[in-house]
Amino acid sequence: MQLTCDRALFSSAFQTAASAVPARTPKDVLRNVYMQLSSQGVELVGTDQEVAIRFAVDGINTTSTGETLLPTARVSSILRELQDDQFEISVEDQTLTLKTAASNFRLSSEDPRDYPPVPEFDATDFFRVPAAVLRQIIRRTSFATDAESTRYAMGGLLIEFLDGTVTIAATDGRRLAVASAACESEGSPTPPEKDTVVPTRAMALLERSIDNEAEYVDIAVRENDVLMRSGRCVIYSRLVEGRFPKYRDVIPASGAVTVPLTAGPFHACVRQAQIVTDEESRGVDFVFDDSLLSLASRAQDVGESKVDLPIEYNHEQICITFDPRYVADFLKVLSPETLVNLQLTSAEHAAVLRVEESYTYVIMPLAQTGR
Repeated sequence: MQLTCDRALFSSAFQTAASAVPARTPKDVLRNVYMQLSSQGVELVGTDQEVAIRFAVDGINTTSTGETLLPTARVSSILRELQDDQFEISVEDQTLTLKTAASNFRLSSEDPRDYPPVPEFDATDFFRVPAAVLRQIIRRTSFATDAESTRYAMGGLLIEFLDGTVTIAATDGRRLAVASAACESEGSPTPPEKDTVVPTRAMALLERSIDNEAEYVDIAVRENDVLMRSGRCVIYSRLVEGRFPKYRDVIPASGAVTVPLTAGPFHACVRQAQIVTDEESRGVDFVFDDSLLSLASRAQDVGESKVDLPIEYNHEQICITFDPRYVADFLKVLSPETLVNLQLTSAEHAAVLRVEESYTYVIMPLAQTGR
């Protein structure tokens, strides 16, 4: 088997496939990237058997067919150091050779027949979401998951398809992020009755793999797994077991006060207030009073701070304490000019931050610090 590769294109594809290769695994064969040459082209595959990536490689010149395993760590190092625009891969028995005009590397390769099968995207019934929009709503929700949760399926993102809309929700029990967008259907896709919760890692891999030129992402949901296709990349993932919390029940319908804020200046104030916090005292008091928002923080053996932000506010004073990390997580996925409506009820009730009608973030307050 022999092929000539465009170094830049192959390296980019290899890095994408390698992102699904586990850092540690008892199965040595999973430390490799699987490469298949067929009449349809060349594909690279990486998997840890929970999540997998298939990537169709461009810039290949070959008349061969076959399969081989590429040792991930060694091949990654070689690709980083090669300087030529093209290089050649050849395989004979279980010896892998990568060479250019000035370099020649010979590596031992494992038997590709030992590599576990990875499903292809062959669905005819699936949902189709605009690529740029899906990437945005993944970014706006994935930070709110809880990888350590065992009670609910909080270690993933809930995906719901209903009436031409896709909704993604994530929660760790202390905050909730929900974002939605319009979507289309190809064929007659029908999601299973149970919750469709995709692991956070799989959604992060999808978000990173969406090409800037990709127009859509196709999503085929099955009983226990999901396939997601964007351009040359297909991501397979098993679904998270367990039920997702009934997130709609915790979103307040309305609040006593709505405060309009601009994301950039608000984020700057939150970052400043966060400086004078520590592990013992993470809370920051958000005081809304007479056209001013004051953020006050104090930490023993560190000091104290007070940051003011002029706002539109002419109601009774409300002082509510938040963990500033949770507020900053929401603000940093927004562009600085984004208008945010902060919905408040009292110091004891959850606050709601909304961006138009498509993005909602609910955050629980901390106990008052007494400042």
